Amino acid sequence: MGAAVSIDGFGPGAQVPLTGTGGGTGATNALASAAYRDSELKTIQEADNELYKTTLKAGKWEKLFRPDLGEAFSRAVQVRMLGGGRGALIQSFGAEPQPVVEHCLAATHIRRQRDTKLTLITFVCGVLFLPGLLLWLGVIQLRRLVAGSDNKRTSVLGTVLLWGAGIFAALVLLKLPLDGILPNYLRAMLVAPVIGWLLARRICDRSAVDLRERWAGLLSGGGAGPQVPKSVPQDPGEKSAEDLRLNLEKLSAEQQSNIAFYAGPKGILGLGTRWGSWTLAEELVPVAGREIHDFRAWDVIRKIHDQLTLLERGSLKTGFPKPTVKHWVVSAVGEGADSVTRPEGDNIVHFQVKPHEIQRICNDQQFGAGNRHYLGVQFTLWDGNLVLTMMVTVTSLHHTLRIEVTGHALGPVHGLFGTKPAAKTKEVSKTVRFWETKSIQQPLLTTDDIVRLAVRAPLTWYPPVLEFLGGKMVLPEPFGLRHVWAGPLWKNRFMADDAIRMATPVLRAVHSATLKFLDEHNVDTERFTNRSLVLSGGIQEPGPKKADVYDA
Repeated sequence: MGAAVSIDGFGPGAQVPLTGTGGGTGATNALASAAYRDSELKTIQEADNELYKTTLKAGKWEKLFRPDLGEAFSRAVQVRMLGGGRGALIQSFGAEPQPVVEHCLAATHIRRQRDTKLTLITFVCGVLFLPGLLLWLGVIQLRRLVAGSDNKRTSVLGTVLLWGAGIFAALVLLKLPLDGILPNYLRAMLVAPVIGWLLARRICDRSAVDLRERWAGLLSGGGAGPQVPKSVPQDPGEKSAEDLRLNLEKLSAEQQSNIAFYAGPKGILGLGTRWGSWTLAEELVPVAGREIHDFRAWDVIRKIHDQLTLLERGSLKTGFPKPTVKHWVVSAVGEGADSVTRPEGDNIVHFQVKPHEIQRICNDQQFGAGNRHYLGVQFTLWDGNLVLTMMVTVTSLHHTLRIEVTGHALGPVHGLFGTKPAAKTKEVSKTVRFWETKSIQQPLLTTDDIVRLAVRAPLTWYPPVLEFLGGKMVLPEPFGLRHVWAGPLWKNRFMADDAIRMATPVLRAVHSATLKFLDEHNVDTERFTNRSLVLSGGIQEPGPKKADVYDA
């Protein structure tokens, strides 16, 4: 059922794709593209929805050490999903978390290669000539503060300030005597940071182009795969590589877990909110002259399970997708819970509840405290951007049998993750026809960007200090890559139609299996049949509702 976390051997061997995940490359690639983005960090908050909010923590020197979206996203995802003391994760239905994490690792590796070169340049051209470096940084910082003003005169003053510093440096170079160590050091002190800046620009530009190509490649459906160095240990001494391999396997195993969490109005975490509910509940009455053959809830669920696996077999060749049918154990957590804890014990192996325990929960834990059993039938559509789940639960209290079917829908990944890199342009007036404008190409990185990357480079090897100085992104909890950035479903007509259409055949398959089972056990099905017909008629025009929010 789930992926076993191996603890022996020194390589993962052949990687066999796990079946039944329903992963879509579209949603996965969209989320992974965030690792390569060079947008401002605050743009991530555009993807927030009403249930989950991303927190941005400011740094002490945010202006100079701030991270961009890709840097902060990669760091946050790696710490949250691979950290040694990380908490439980919510499954990412419709997407695969491991490729996203691997792209974050690959993007971090590219940036660290760039930062290694920038650190060397900073040491040679900056630290050895520290007074000149501090002088230029002061001028640039002052220019940034002045240029940020809304006053146009003040903004022009920032540009004049930078030109004035350049003219002053030129005068110093020309007027100082040619002999002596101090005059030559003063010359080098002013020139070396400029040479370092030119070299840094070339390195940063090449890195920016590489990251953008990977960003565009992911959203185009192709591009190079993530290159994660030292992800496969070659000998027992490579502890870091072995830890990384085990953490990635643990991540994949947790993705296959059959334990879910219900959080009040947030619904079942990872599956989306409940938009519809249909209940078939009637008294169990024997057929005249016969006795009911004893049965339990698990017997009914097994019959329904067998029927749902045949959904793709229809009279018409309509391309109805093959569903994923799975038994779930759902545990209740508070609406405002900032974390979840996966249960442990003898009945759980590799995040999977054993079949005999699932059967016990289905039969015994129907009322009062405890976990609940659900049978889920899931469709992953639109390349992972739409996840539709119908959950079936069977309960029997006294002489009443209750079959409840609920619809859950997880919308597409927010549109922010689907935007491709665009060239940076600027609208300016034409020289002659000044009343007309034209678009001119701007460099990918500005002077401020180069300075920011150069001063961050020596600190990237110890991220906590860098986060203290520049700030960081805190992911919403309980965290799962897919559901926290899910956009609205019902604003897309085609997706909404798919959700509504899918409910009818599933509901009828559940009712058909139930009625057939009851007939076999000498139950009078007249009332069940009548109620089923009423529900079948009502589902002709179902409308989405907030079924997890009770108006009481």
